[in-house]
Amino acid sequence: MRKISAGLFIAADGVVESPEKWHFPYFNDEMGAAVTAQLGAADTVLLGRVTYDTFAGAWPAREAAGEDDAEMAKALGDARKIVVSNSPLEFTWRNSEQLQGDLVEAVTKLKAEPGGPIGMSGSVSVVRQLLAAGLIDELHLLVHPIAVGRGQRLFDDMADPIPLKLITSDVFKTGVLHVVYGPADEA
Repeated sequence: MRKISAGLFIAADGVVESPEKWHFPYFNDEMGAAVTAQLGAADTVLLGRVTYDTFAGAWPAREAAGEDDAEMAKALGDARKIVVSNSPLEFTWRNSEQLQGDLVEAVTKLKAEPGGPIGMSGSVSVVRQLLAAGLIDELHLLVHPIAVGRGQRLFDDMADPIPLKLITSDVFKTGVLHVVYGPADEA
């Protein structure tokens, strides 16, 4: 069975909204390596529509520019990209398609297909639903040493607790914590 890993930039107070406003001062080679290991290794990338639009608006140009992140841009371009949206979509980025049907049912089938790892980045509402359904195998949180104060939090409005177990943790020179959680048995 394929594994799903989801990666999120998160502030110390749990905010995940608009990381472009607070994340970049903390980005370094350590974080780049962590993101590449998690997302760049995936042969399939599952994204919400907003995250897809952001990625499709940036990564193809980065690949074409051939600079430092061109290898990651190419890996993302080459990966199968499945976009979760209830609205009809038109795609400009290669290897992109829309998820068909119910999210949990479709992702359950996707995990059963042959293939490599399935990666996720951002896409908070999708991550929440898949966590609640027990379909995420690894939750990579890059916890930034900043309290944003306002914005959507990862675990807002949960119906039930989601027990997690710590798989690994690292501290980067910038003070960012890279914690990887997996599903745990009920506490």
